[in-house]
Order: sequence, then structure tokens, then C-alpha cells
Amino acid sequence: MLRNFIFVVLVSLLTFSLGFAQLNNDPDRIETEQGDLVIHPVLHGTVIFEWNGQTVYMDPWGSANLYDEKPAPDVILITHPHGDHLSPEALASLNTTNTSFYVPQAVADEMPEEYLAQTTVISNGESMEYEGITINAVPMYNLPEEGARHAKGWGNGYVLSMGGKDVYVSGDTEGIPEMRNLEGIDVAFVCMNLPYTMDINQASDAVLDFEPTIVYPYHHRGQDIEEFKKLVDAGNKDIEVRLKNWYPR
Repeated sequence: MLRNFIFVVLVSLLTFSLGFAQLNNDPDRIETEQGDLVIHPVLHGTVIFEWNGQTVYMDPWGSANLYDEKPAPDVILITHPHGDHLSPEALASLNTTNTSFYVPQAVADEMPEEYLAQTTVISNGESMEYEGITINAVPMYNLPEEGARHAKGWGNGYVLSMGGKDVYVSGDTEGIPEMRNLEGIDVAFVCMNLPYTMDINQASDAVLDFEPTIVYPYHHRGQDIEEFKKLVDAGNKDIEVRLKNWYPR
């Protein structure tokens, strides 16, 4: 009996591992009014967008080889100062000579000095324009707010408007009212990892509230994204859940 139980467990683990290994981080293309939006999943909370001749990096982190074949950033957006989002080492590996940075004040306070002249502070509720891209800063925070790892106003999520498509990147947050009340989101990147953000149950519940056309679970180390997909599919089959390998070896 014990031998049979161990066999079942091993088969289950192998199946799960193979399923994760089959995921890729190849770029996706989303059609917009001004050409394709190319989405590059990179690592954890890092994603790169190419659109209309502009390249936007979100929270660059990780080793330099991850960016070897990527175009230099025209824009870098940083959500908050934690080390897996604001990484001086990753920034130093990039060609940022002509890069514009948009960050919350908490990030600006910790930015390496060499980038400050290129940095614009953007706060929750503010919008800015860059070469046809509208950058909207939205709240990201933990619940309950008292004693939260991510306090309200300390960091930014972002909604980027590009060629008639709205792309939401959650940053480190929970299923806050500001997320649940989003409207017209075409593509969403939603975090899920305890204890820093939320689990798949809260994340799927929030996604079912704001109903993006496409959602990518990202920043999900330790969470079962296959189960997240099942929860979203069960609640609304019109939401496309795209699973990518955010932790390449």
C-alpha cells in the first residue's frame, strides 16, 4: 500500500514538473491600431513591451544574459523599491543612455544617482505621455493596509495605453478595490505569491471582477498557475489565461 502511494505521488510530481517545463517565454503579439504590441515575458515581475518603435521595460531584474538579445529600453517603469523590482545590478547591465524612467517617489529616493536626471516621478492617479504611450499610475498595496508590506501610495501598478489597447501590470498588490474596478483592460499581468501579494484564489476572484480580455499570471513563485487558470476558466470562459515560463533556468 505504501509503495503504491509513493508511486502515485512521484507520478503526480513528475506530471506537474513536465507541465511546467512545457511552458515557454516566447514573445506574444497583440494586434493594435498602430501595429503589433510585442510582449516579452522575462523573469518573475519583469516584462518587456515593444510597440510602434518604442521599447518599455517593466521592473528589470535578473542577470545580464536575459537582456542580451533584447532592444535597449526607451522607457523603464519601476513599481516599487523592493530588490526584485528596483535592481541597480540589472539597470547597470542595460544601455540606458537614452532611457526615460518613470517611478514612484519611493523608488526615486533609492535610485542610483546616475539615473536621476532621466527620472520622472509619477504617483497613483497620475498620467503621463511618452511617444504615443499613455502611462497611468494606479494603486498597488496589501490588505489590510495597517502594517502592510506594500503600503498604499508607496508603489505603482501601471496601465499602459498603446494603439487602442490598455495593458495593466499589477505590481505587488492584493485584490484591492482599485484593481477590481478597472474597466476595458485588454491585457493584464497579475501577481500571486504569498506572503508578499495574494494567492491564486484572491487573484482569480479579482480577475473575474475586472474581466480583462487576456490575463497572464506573473510574479507567481510558489503558486499553482494551472489551478489559477482553472479557477478563471470556471468563472468566465471569455477571459483567456496565458501561462508562460517566468522562471527560466
